[in-house]
Amino acid sequence: MSAPERIPPRSVTPVDLLAEGELTVRGRIREASNAALFCTVAYEGREASCVYKPVAGERPLWDFPDGTLAQREVAAYEVSEATGWGLVPPTVLRDGPYGEGMVQLWIDVTPEAELLALVDGEEPEPGWKAIGFAEVGEGKTALLVHADDERLRRLAVLDAVINNADRKGGHLLPTEGGRLYGIDHGVAFNVENKLRTLLWGWAGEPLTAEAVEVLGSLRTGLKEGGELAGRLAGLITAAEVEATRARVEALLASGKHPEPSGEWPAIPWPPV
Repeated sequence: MSAPERIPPRSVTPVDLLAEGELTVRGRIREASNAALFCTVAYEGREASCVYKPVAGERPLWDFPDGTLAQREVAAYEVSEATGWGLVPPTVLRDGPYGEGMVQLWIDVTPEAELLALVDGEEPEPGWKAIGFAEVGEGKTALLVHADDERLRRLAVLDAVINNADRKGGHLLPTEGGRLYGIDHGVAFNVENKLRTLLWGWAGEPLTAEAVEVLGSLRTGLKEGGELAGRLAGLITAAEVEATRARVEALLASGKHPEPSGEWPAIPWPPV
């Protein structure tokens, strides 16, 4: 008699862990504008730290009346995954101790060279991109700049696609090994142009060949019946999916990074 076939144990992915694991609240993140809880999640012998943002703790926003901030955060993760760039930490929508909410893998930040800086003068040094001038007190101004970094440039493209209205400096998380994540995408995907970001340094410049290829892939995925369109359908409205598709088409048609519209504050406040 032959020995029974041995089935290897299933590999537990971060998404499996977040979606299926036992969620335990450890404390509150007080800096957050909406309820954000620091938690641990455990599943099949694995444990990780995470952030849980229950829908019940969201403050209503007049200009984002449809759906929830939690759903938009998950939608941003889905678009990020579709780019292949992995710019948003694993994020799921699930039930938790305080009801349905967004659960996102906690990212430990590793200090590295500055991504943002205030400098004297009217032009940035090599390796930096100008954002604009900022008041620094006593009637003085300084030039706000960000690093000319390909990771930030990819994030600028993602923000343009999802129409991110709140890309602050504190939402940039560099990690050990050189990864860079962006977080807090609850105010994204509006059908109106609300792009508000610190990453304007490439405004009007040609998109990279890599970005054009990625946008082409997103266009395919966002077509009616496309895989990405299907993933977004339960998270944002049909009009918002269509607006996302239109933004991708517009980026491909122009071949350039977008510029501030002048109809909406271009930089979030506070910027950090």
